[in-house]
This record gives sequence, C-alpha cells and structure tokens, in this order.
Amino acid sequence: MAEQERGGERRPIALGCDHAGLALKNALRTALEQRGELLHDVGTHSEASCDYPDFAHMVATGVASGSYRLGLLVCGTGVGMAIAANRHPGVRAVVCGESFSAKMSRSHNDANVLCLGARVIGPGLALEILDVFLATSFEGGRHAGRVGKIEAARQPGQP
Repeated sequence: MAEQERGGERRPIALGCDHAGLALKNALRTALEQRGELLHDVGTHSEASCDYPDFAHMVATGVASGSYRLGLLVCGTGVGMAIAANRHPGVRAVVCGESFSAKMSRSHNDANVLCLGARVIGPGLALEILDVFLATSFEGGRHAGRVGKIEAARQPGQP
C-alpha cells in the first residue's frame, strides 16, 4: 500500500505549531497548498502564547493511528515538539536543520514527523528541508530491523 494512501484514500499531512512557529507553519502550509497537498492544520492559529505539547500530541496521535501520512510540527527550535511527539508509539519525530538529515531520517529511520525550529532556520531552508522529507521514501532492508528495535523498546515489559 502506498504511504500516501490508506484503504484507497489519500491521507493528509498534519500540521501543528505553537505561537513561535506560527508564521513559518503558515508559510509552509501555503507552499504545500499551492502544490495540491492534502493538509490538516491542527493549529495554533494565533500568536497568543500556547503550549507546544498540545499540538505535538494532536499531530502525533493522528500519525500513529494512520489518519495522517506524515506530520509537520514547528516551534521555536523544533526540539520540544520532537520530544513530545516521540512519546507516542509508532511516531519517529526528528528535528532537522538541513536537508541531508531530512533525507537520511526518512530513508534510514522511517521518520514520520518533521520538526522545525522557526527561530533557527528561515522559510527558504525550511521549505527545502520539507521538500526533501516529503520526497524521500523509507529504504527498508537492513533499516527495517533497526526501526523495529526502536519500536520494540516502547512496548511495556521490554528491556
């Protein structure tokens, strides 16, 4: 089954941010919309101070359940979003500040949530990183066993 499809339906990319990531998330959302991507923006939609874990959990829950094919989270550094999202089994969230890490996190680690820092990178670089993340597929093979070990460590009672 294609990553983008589930049960014959196209699955959206989930977007979320806190107040620090709002402008960058909106810029990336506009670029993705212009390309015809199916999106679900969980917020925030305001510059009022808010708690990044709320949005990370919404996106991560949807990615873990298969409702979204991938997630994009934006905060000041991307770090808090990644920490919160990675609390969810089945989510492999990464912070990327350049394209090579985005490519390798998808191809070798089957990363499914990209976290970006709006106070760290600008919109041009952010879009480049996002483009690479979206265009790269998981290689499987020897990497599948390694990803399996990551997921097994999240199961209760596992060493």
